[in-house]
Amino acid sequence: MLSKIKTADFHNMAFKEFLNKHLLQLEDKFDDFFSALKTRLGLNDPIQIVPYRTYGTTNRLFIKGRVLQDKLLKSSTSQDTIFTNLVNMYKRFESDEVPHAVIRVKHQHKDHFITTDHEGYFELNISPDDIIDLNELWQTVELELHQAPFPVEGKSLASSEILIPPYDSEFGVISDIDDTIVQTSATNVLSMASTVFLRNAHTRLPFPGVSAFYRALQLGRNGKRNNPFFYVSSSPWNMYDLLREYMDLNDIPQGPLLLRDFGFNGLQFSGSGNHQDHKLKQIDNILTTYPLLNFVLIGDSGQDDPVIYKEVVKRFPGRVLAIYIRDVQNLRKEKAASAIAEEISLAGVDMLVIDTAKEAADHASEKGLILTEELPAIKVDKDMDTGVAPGKAEL
Repeated sequence: MLSKIKTADFHNMAFKEFLNKHLLQLEDKFDDFFSALKTRLGLNDPIQIVPYRTYGTTNRLFIKGRVLQDKLLKSSTSQDTIFTNLVNMYKRFESDEVPHAVIRVKHQHKDHFITTDHEGYFELNISPDDIIDLNELWQTVELELHQAPFPVEGKSLASSEILIPPYDSEFGVISDIDDTIVQTSATNVLSMASTVFLRNAHTRLPFPGVSAFYRALQLGRNGKRNNPFFYVSSSPWNMYDLLREYMDLNDIPQGPLLLRDFGFNGLQFSGSGNHQDHKLKQIDNILTTYPLLNFVLIGDSGQDDPVIYKEVVKRFPGRVLAIYIRDVQNLRKEKAASAIAEEISLAGVDMLVIDTAKEAADHASEKGLILTEELPAIKVDKDMDTGVAPGKAEL
């Protein structure tokens, strides 16, 4: 009986792989057809280079981005209508990628060239020849469209931002995004769809106190505000501009946004497993890149963050200083997260399942991760986010 089940599982997996492969091929053929048709009819839009914030070291700069036809998305405002938000979201997901474009990367008086793949993405690793100044968290590399697959007017320029933690960083922070720093109701399909498609960077709601707590973690105890942040999410790259704008508006520390490709290959048919694989791979890369840096992990109980973080503790013993899991108010998920917290405690790592950023901040202060003097500001931030006059309500 057991062998029959295993055989059925194998055939089911093989069918999914077969279907996924052919759906990918079909998707590519459609993309090629419509791209050729638009070029023939002269309907191509202007080209834009969309660089993603990445990270690197003094020995390696990693550059990633995408080349798209410009949909002329404007910055959002708090007065935008639901219809405007919906149209903008449609433009994000109905992206016209530009394959086979050549990008010139300029760094330290040298030119490097990289060609976009079939989905318009480009990735490049550069080994600097000269010493990199680490007085700033971010290094800037200039990008220029060198060659396009169809005629374009004018120049397309952009700047790529690369995070390099200074040697005196105290620790790094790896954070989830959805239902950790921004309310999306990821465990409720209808609520999540309403938030994602009908709201913008101005109207998406932060969790109370998160902004001040994250700033306190970035400040650390040395007061240099140079602890690096990394944001790992299963949101698609199509959401990059919205998430970046949201974080800037809410004064949340800047950091690389490590998202996923949106398509059959990126979202396959096993959503949960693929979600775990993506996040675990990204976190693995970060901790491997900075072997001398320890980390604080922050997530929520809604999806797989507790399970993923337990695996990180196992793979990198002694590297995780603390884990904070925001409770999404689901009793079953809360119990599962609490059980994992007890298991992780055996490895000497505190994992707190919390309702507010203030709870996490109190613990971080006790652990010596943030200054005690920052706690009042976090409470004020929490009160302001909830619309309560500072000092009028207790947590």
